[in-house]
Amino acid sequence: MNDILGERDSNVPDTPTRVSEPSRESQLPKRFYKAVEVVEIDGLFRVELDGRPIRTPGKKHLELSSANVMSNIAAEWDVQAERIDPLTMPYTRLTNTAIDGVARDMQAVKEDIVRYASSDLLCYRADQPEGLVARQMALWDPVLEWAQMGLGAQFETAQGVMHVEQPATAMAAFSTHVGVIDDPLVLSATHVATSLTGSAVIAMALLKDEISLHEAWTAAHVDEDWNIELWGSDEEAEARRASRFVDMETAVAVLKEIG
Repeated sequence: MNDILGERDSNVPDTPTRVSEPSRESQLPKRFYKAVEVVEIDGLFRVELDGRPIRTPGKKHLELSSANVMSNIAAEWDVQAERIDPLTMPYTRLTNTAIDGVARDMQAVKEDIVRYASSDLLCYRADQPEGLVARQMALWDPVLEWAQMGLGAQFETAQGVMHVEQPATAMAAFSTHVGVIDDPLVLSATHVATSLTGSAVIAMALLKDEISLHEAWTAAHVDEDWNIELWGSDEEAEARRASRFVDMETAVAVLKEIG
């Protein structure tokens, strides 16, 4: 799926950086523009840098029907300092992925979301300790109950990690709702929410405006938060989670805006 969904940051190497290698920051492109402006052309909005439209890495115009999303993209470009850092531009990265990747093969992305649903996080429960079991039930059961009532998809749950085969009727019903997503940016945001939470059901609940960002994020991190309460956290893990939350927040904002 990486050829469709894109990489999160192409500037981050696959192997650890050696001391002798240039820093990541020094390899980022320098800011080459002064003015950032949102313009409307034929009902679509685009960002212009010194009067020139932004293009995606695939050389396509970065343009959308949503003025609000495009304003957020413009803000990301406007706050760049001496160098342009893609990691600080989640709206731009998500939109680039939608235009260059997802729009080329939306069906493949939809099928990937449905695959997540077939082994959804919410369906695999702990058998102990009792506190964790109760917390999973409190946060996950309402979402699965909504899926049954709102989507017509009744998912089976199990304790442990052994795979549980979901009913064909549930998968067909869920697939139908994924199938009607017709906007590449909405589909991209749905996929991001799915992959960051490990739950296509949570992502669909966000798309349907059934749960909030906070509720979704908390539900997705039940096990992690339980372990943090027991054993504590570390700075590196906290930094990774904070970075992932920025992408989640961006995806949810897009879903609320145009989903």
